Amino acid sequence: MQNKIIVRYTDGKLLKGTTADLFPNKAIFHIKEHDSDAIQEINITYLKAVYFVKTYEGDPDHHERNDIERVGMGKKIEVSFKDGETLVGYTQGYSPVRDIFIVFPSDPDSNNEKVFVIAKETSKVTFI
Repeated sequence: MQNKIIVRYTDGKLLKGTTADLFPNKAIFHIKEHDSDAIQEINITYLKAVYFVKTYEGDPDHHERNDIERVGMGKKIEVSFKDGETLVGYTQGYSPVRDIFIVFPSDPDSNNEKVFVIAKETSKVTFI
């Protein structure tokens, strides 16, 4: 299955495309670029996060709601990234010793379906 993703590098660069081989236990995956269909190998070492999205454009008028309770999604978590972004959602696999963990957004109407967070790019992770 091809997943729509947006790759965000630590330097702020974005890459949009699809992948079928991104897994939390692998350091390398491939992306087929949305604009050119070129295939690139991606090393998570250079990434901040990978966003699994519904659309590449998103909805600029949508305001994320963090007050929605989503049963069965795991523990509620707030992730602060080193670049100032904050992500609130749910996780079933956060551990301070893991390199990557997955966050599902609090808001079911979010453009993000899930986010692979690269732990070394976070400044603070708190269960809420």
